[in-house]
Amino acid sequence: MRILAIDYGIKKCGVAATDPLQIIASGLETVPTGKLFDWLENYLQVEEVSDLVVGESRALDGSTNPIQTEIVGFERKFRKRFPGIAIHRQDEFNTSRRARESMLAMGMKKKKRRDKTQVDRIAAAIILQDFLEERR
Repeated sequence: MRILAIDYGIKKCGVAATDPLQIIASGLETVPTGKLFDWLENYLQVEEVSDLVVGESRALDGSTNPIQTEIVGFERKFRKRFPGIAIHRQDEFNTSRRARESMLAMGMKKKKRRDKTQVDRIAAAIILQDFLEERR
């Protein structure tokens, strides 16, 4: 079974998944937040998923960001629709910066690095990879 991760945002969400052996995290897609549950329904009909990791957003001083309210609402709705999938939180501090750095290291052109959809997808993969590394 795979593990999914979401870099949750007000307008759009980056989504990543592991391979079936839960070794490697890969960015899948950036989905408009309003269509996230439709996307999840379709994905979960095709792939077996055991866990969902949601990025936990904190301010620099460690306090919660206003988006946390949205994330909690998303998690409640997710639990109701997909009760067999465990939900985990993973600190997402600096994942967008790390995503941009990895895009630069991969040699992506400046125009592609400015594409926020690419950044969100890679940030979700970083959240998932951090989760996998902490589990080991």
